[in-house]
Amino acid sequence: MGFNCGIVGLPNVGKSTLFNALLSQQAAEAANYPFCTIEPNVGRIAVPDARLEKLAAIAGSAQIIPTQLEFVDIAGLVRGASKGEGLGNKFLAHIREVDAVMYVLRCFEDDDITHVEGTIDPLRDAEIIELELTIADLESLEKRVDGLGKKAKGGDKEALATQALAEPILALLREGKPARAYKPRDREEAKRVRGLQLLTSKPVMYVLNVDEASAATGNALSQKATEMAKAKGADAVVISAKIEAEMAGLSAEEKQEFLTDLGLNETGLSNIVRNGFALLDILTFFTIGPKEARAWTVRNGAAAPEAAGVIHTDFEKGFIRAETIACEDYIALGGEQGAKEAGKLRLEGKEYPVADGDVFHFRFNV
Repeated sequence: MGFNCGIVGLPNVGKSTLFNALLSQQAAEAANYPFCTIEPNVGRIAVPDARLEKLAAIAGSAQIIPTQLEFVDIAGLVRGASKGEGLGNKFLAHIREVDAVMYVLRCFEDDDITHVEGTIDPLRDAEIIELELTIADLESLEKRVDGLGKKAKGGDKEALATQALAEPILALLREGKPARAYKPRDREEAKRVRGLQLLTSKPVMYVLNVDEASAATGNALSQKATEMAKAKGADAVVISAKIEAEMAGLSAEEKQEFLTDLGLNETGLSNIVRNGFALLDILTFFTIGPKEARAWTVRNGAAAPEAAGVIHTDFEKGFIRAETIACEDYIALGGEQGAKEAGKLRLEGKEYPVADGDVFHFRFNV
């Protein structure tokens, strides 16, 4: 199952520099002019997980395969994008395709790097992004509701249900509020909301790009942006994209030394990946064997057959049961045999909700 985060923001805020650092390579052009990223750059990054290393060591796995997150570097948005300014609808279409959005806000002064609005103000930039996406959602949903109304009059039950959901969301959008302000009553309604493909229904994280000197402590601009994010119920990560790009080619030892000199405990990128994982509301499960130790991702709340389907659709179709060991038990008891002897290996059925860190061996019949 693929999960991805879109990296969005105004031009020249550090999106492509951040993307390059994430991939530890210069995969996207980072230049000092608007719209240097015209097609979205896509890359995958391994998600570090210390548990996987321990599991592999116990099982003597020949290969370790971590789970991955996909990041999409999307062209810079400008005021009026919802009306076609800049790259307009092309930009908005790219956002519709991602699962979550990272707003990159510029929190540094630099006379050599122009800002499309002329001044540095992360709160204004965030407002521009949210406003353009809200306007686009409003226009899109109003058109959709018109079509749903015709079907609903004909007795179409699906159209009636979607129309009933769209109306309160439309009311929020007309007030200038994002669609994510609507709280679904249950998982089924949440699925319907996702089906509307609204830009502002996607979960958001703010990435505050500061100057090198402010990487460890932040600055006045990032502090204001952090307070704004908190008021919106969103996470904010302070990062210096320039520093992260400089560290991209260093060895693990050199990177640690660099971080120590800067007074940092970890890279900003590690923080972004960790927060991105939480933002997507996904969890990790493992399959362990002599050939490979592998981490997989599935949505939070998924049942065992859905997790099996992440590996192969046949596993889900013919699901019988899941032999399950909690990761902590597998490690503490020295592997599958030790867990068995201690009574920690469980046989779980179709209704079992996957827990983060489960080690699975799926039984299936097709």
